[in-house]
Amino acid sequence: MSLFWRKVVRPIMFSLDAERAHEIGVMAMRYGFGNTGRNFRRNHERHFEPFERFGLKFVNPLGMAAGFDKNGVLINQCASFGFGFVEVGTVTYEAQPGNPKPRLFRLPDDQALINRLGFNNDGAKLIARRLAIFERHCLVGVNIGKNKDVPNEEATENYLKSFDLVHPVADYVAVNISSPNTPNLRELQKADNLEELLGALTARNTELGHRPLLVKIAPDLTEAEIEAIVDICLRHEIDGIIATNTTISRNELRLNIDEAGGLSGKPLEQRSNEVISKIYRYSKGKLPIIGVGGIFTAEDAFAKITAGASLIQAYTGFVYGGPSFASDVTVGLAAILKEEDLRI
Repeated sequence: MSLFWRKVVRPIMFSLDAERAHEIGVMAMRYGFGNTGRNFRRNHERHFEPFERFGLKFVNPLGMAAGFDKNGVLINQCASFGFGFVEVGTVTYEAQPGNPKPRLFRLPDDQALINRLGFNNDGAKLIARRLAIFERHCLVGVNIGKNKDVPNEEATENYLKSFDLVHPVADYVAVNISSPNTPNLRELQKADNLEELLGALTARNTELGHRPLLVKIAPDLTEAEIEAIVDICLRHEIDGIIATNTTISRNELRLNIDEAGGLSGKPLEQRSNEVISKIYRYSKGKLPIIGVGGIFTAEDAFAKITAGASLIQAYTGFVYGGPSFASDVTVGLAAILKEEDLRI
């Protein structure tokens, strides 16, 4: 982490409301600050050979997790900072403002965030149009979710409408059934609901021409629920699982906090690794896993890889680590893999 970021920029940003600071950061990246990341990008390009996962070629294994670039306006800026891919969203069919503010909170003592943003985004039609008109410098996944006012009985059709719009412009599509901030969304992880949803999406995917289709799950599942989800994903030939979304647990926090929402960052790290290991075991390594939750260092990233992940994502680590975060993690991870004589 650069001294200037740690001593000057981060204290200023952290003195502001968390969502306001995020908005300022987005504006700075969107209008030129991301261009300063070119050296970070060259760093990771020297350390990894391109490799393939679910039919896509990645320049490095670290992606920006969904939630940071909700509307697809920072893709190339994230690439310039060293991220190998960016997951846009979560995108819903209809645009929606999300939950009332305040809805994003920092927990510096725990290196964590709590958010209850509620899928605030510009809507699938506008975001798809945006993604179609510019040249990208990295792979782009699109994470889709359910509109808040759509009951679960109508969720499948709502997802299909978003899928139809983003399918032509996404390198892969991630199905978010695990955010804690849309009422009853996590009920879609239950076997019967998931069977219906994935059956419909995989059928539509075949009709439109196959795009890698992944499912993003919660860290708060039981072992039996994880096993059932893996079984359903294998039967429907889902291309991968993203593990994990934010947690509603507060067990790992040092301080008591009563803000509702999903917790991300360091307190999620161990549970995320446990879920990754269970997915890998139950799938017998047949399901590629994107590991996300609590990555702040190269060592954290390596722990995800050894747990069973073949790609990784971060968001909170970037918020705390600043512009050099992705480069620090990827360069460090490459060095660890070389020392251990391992390959991604």
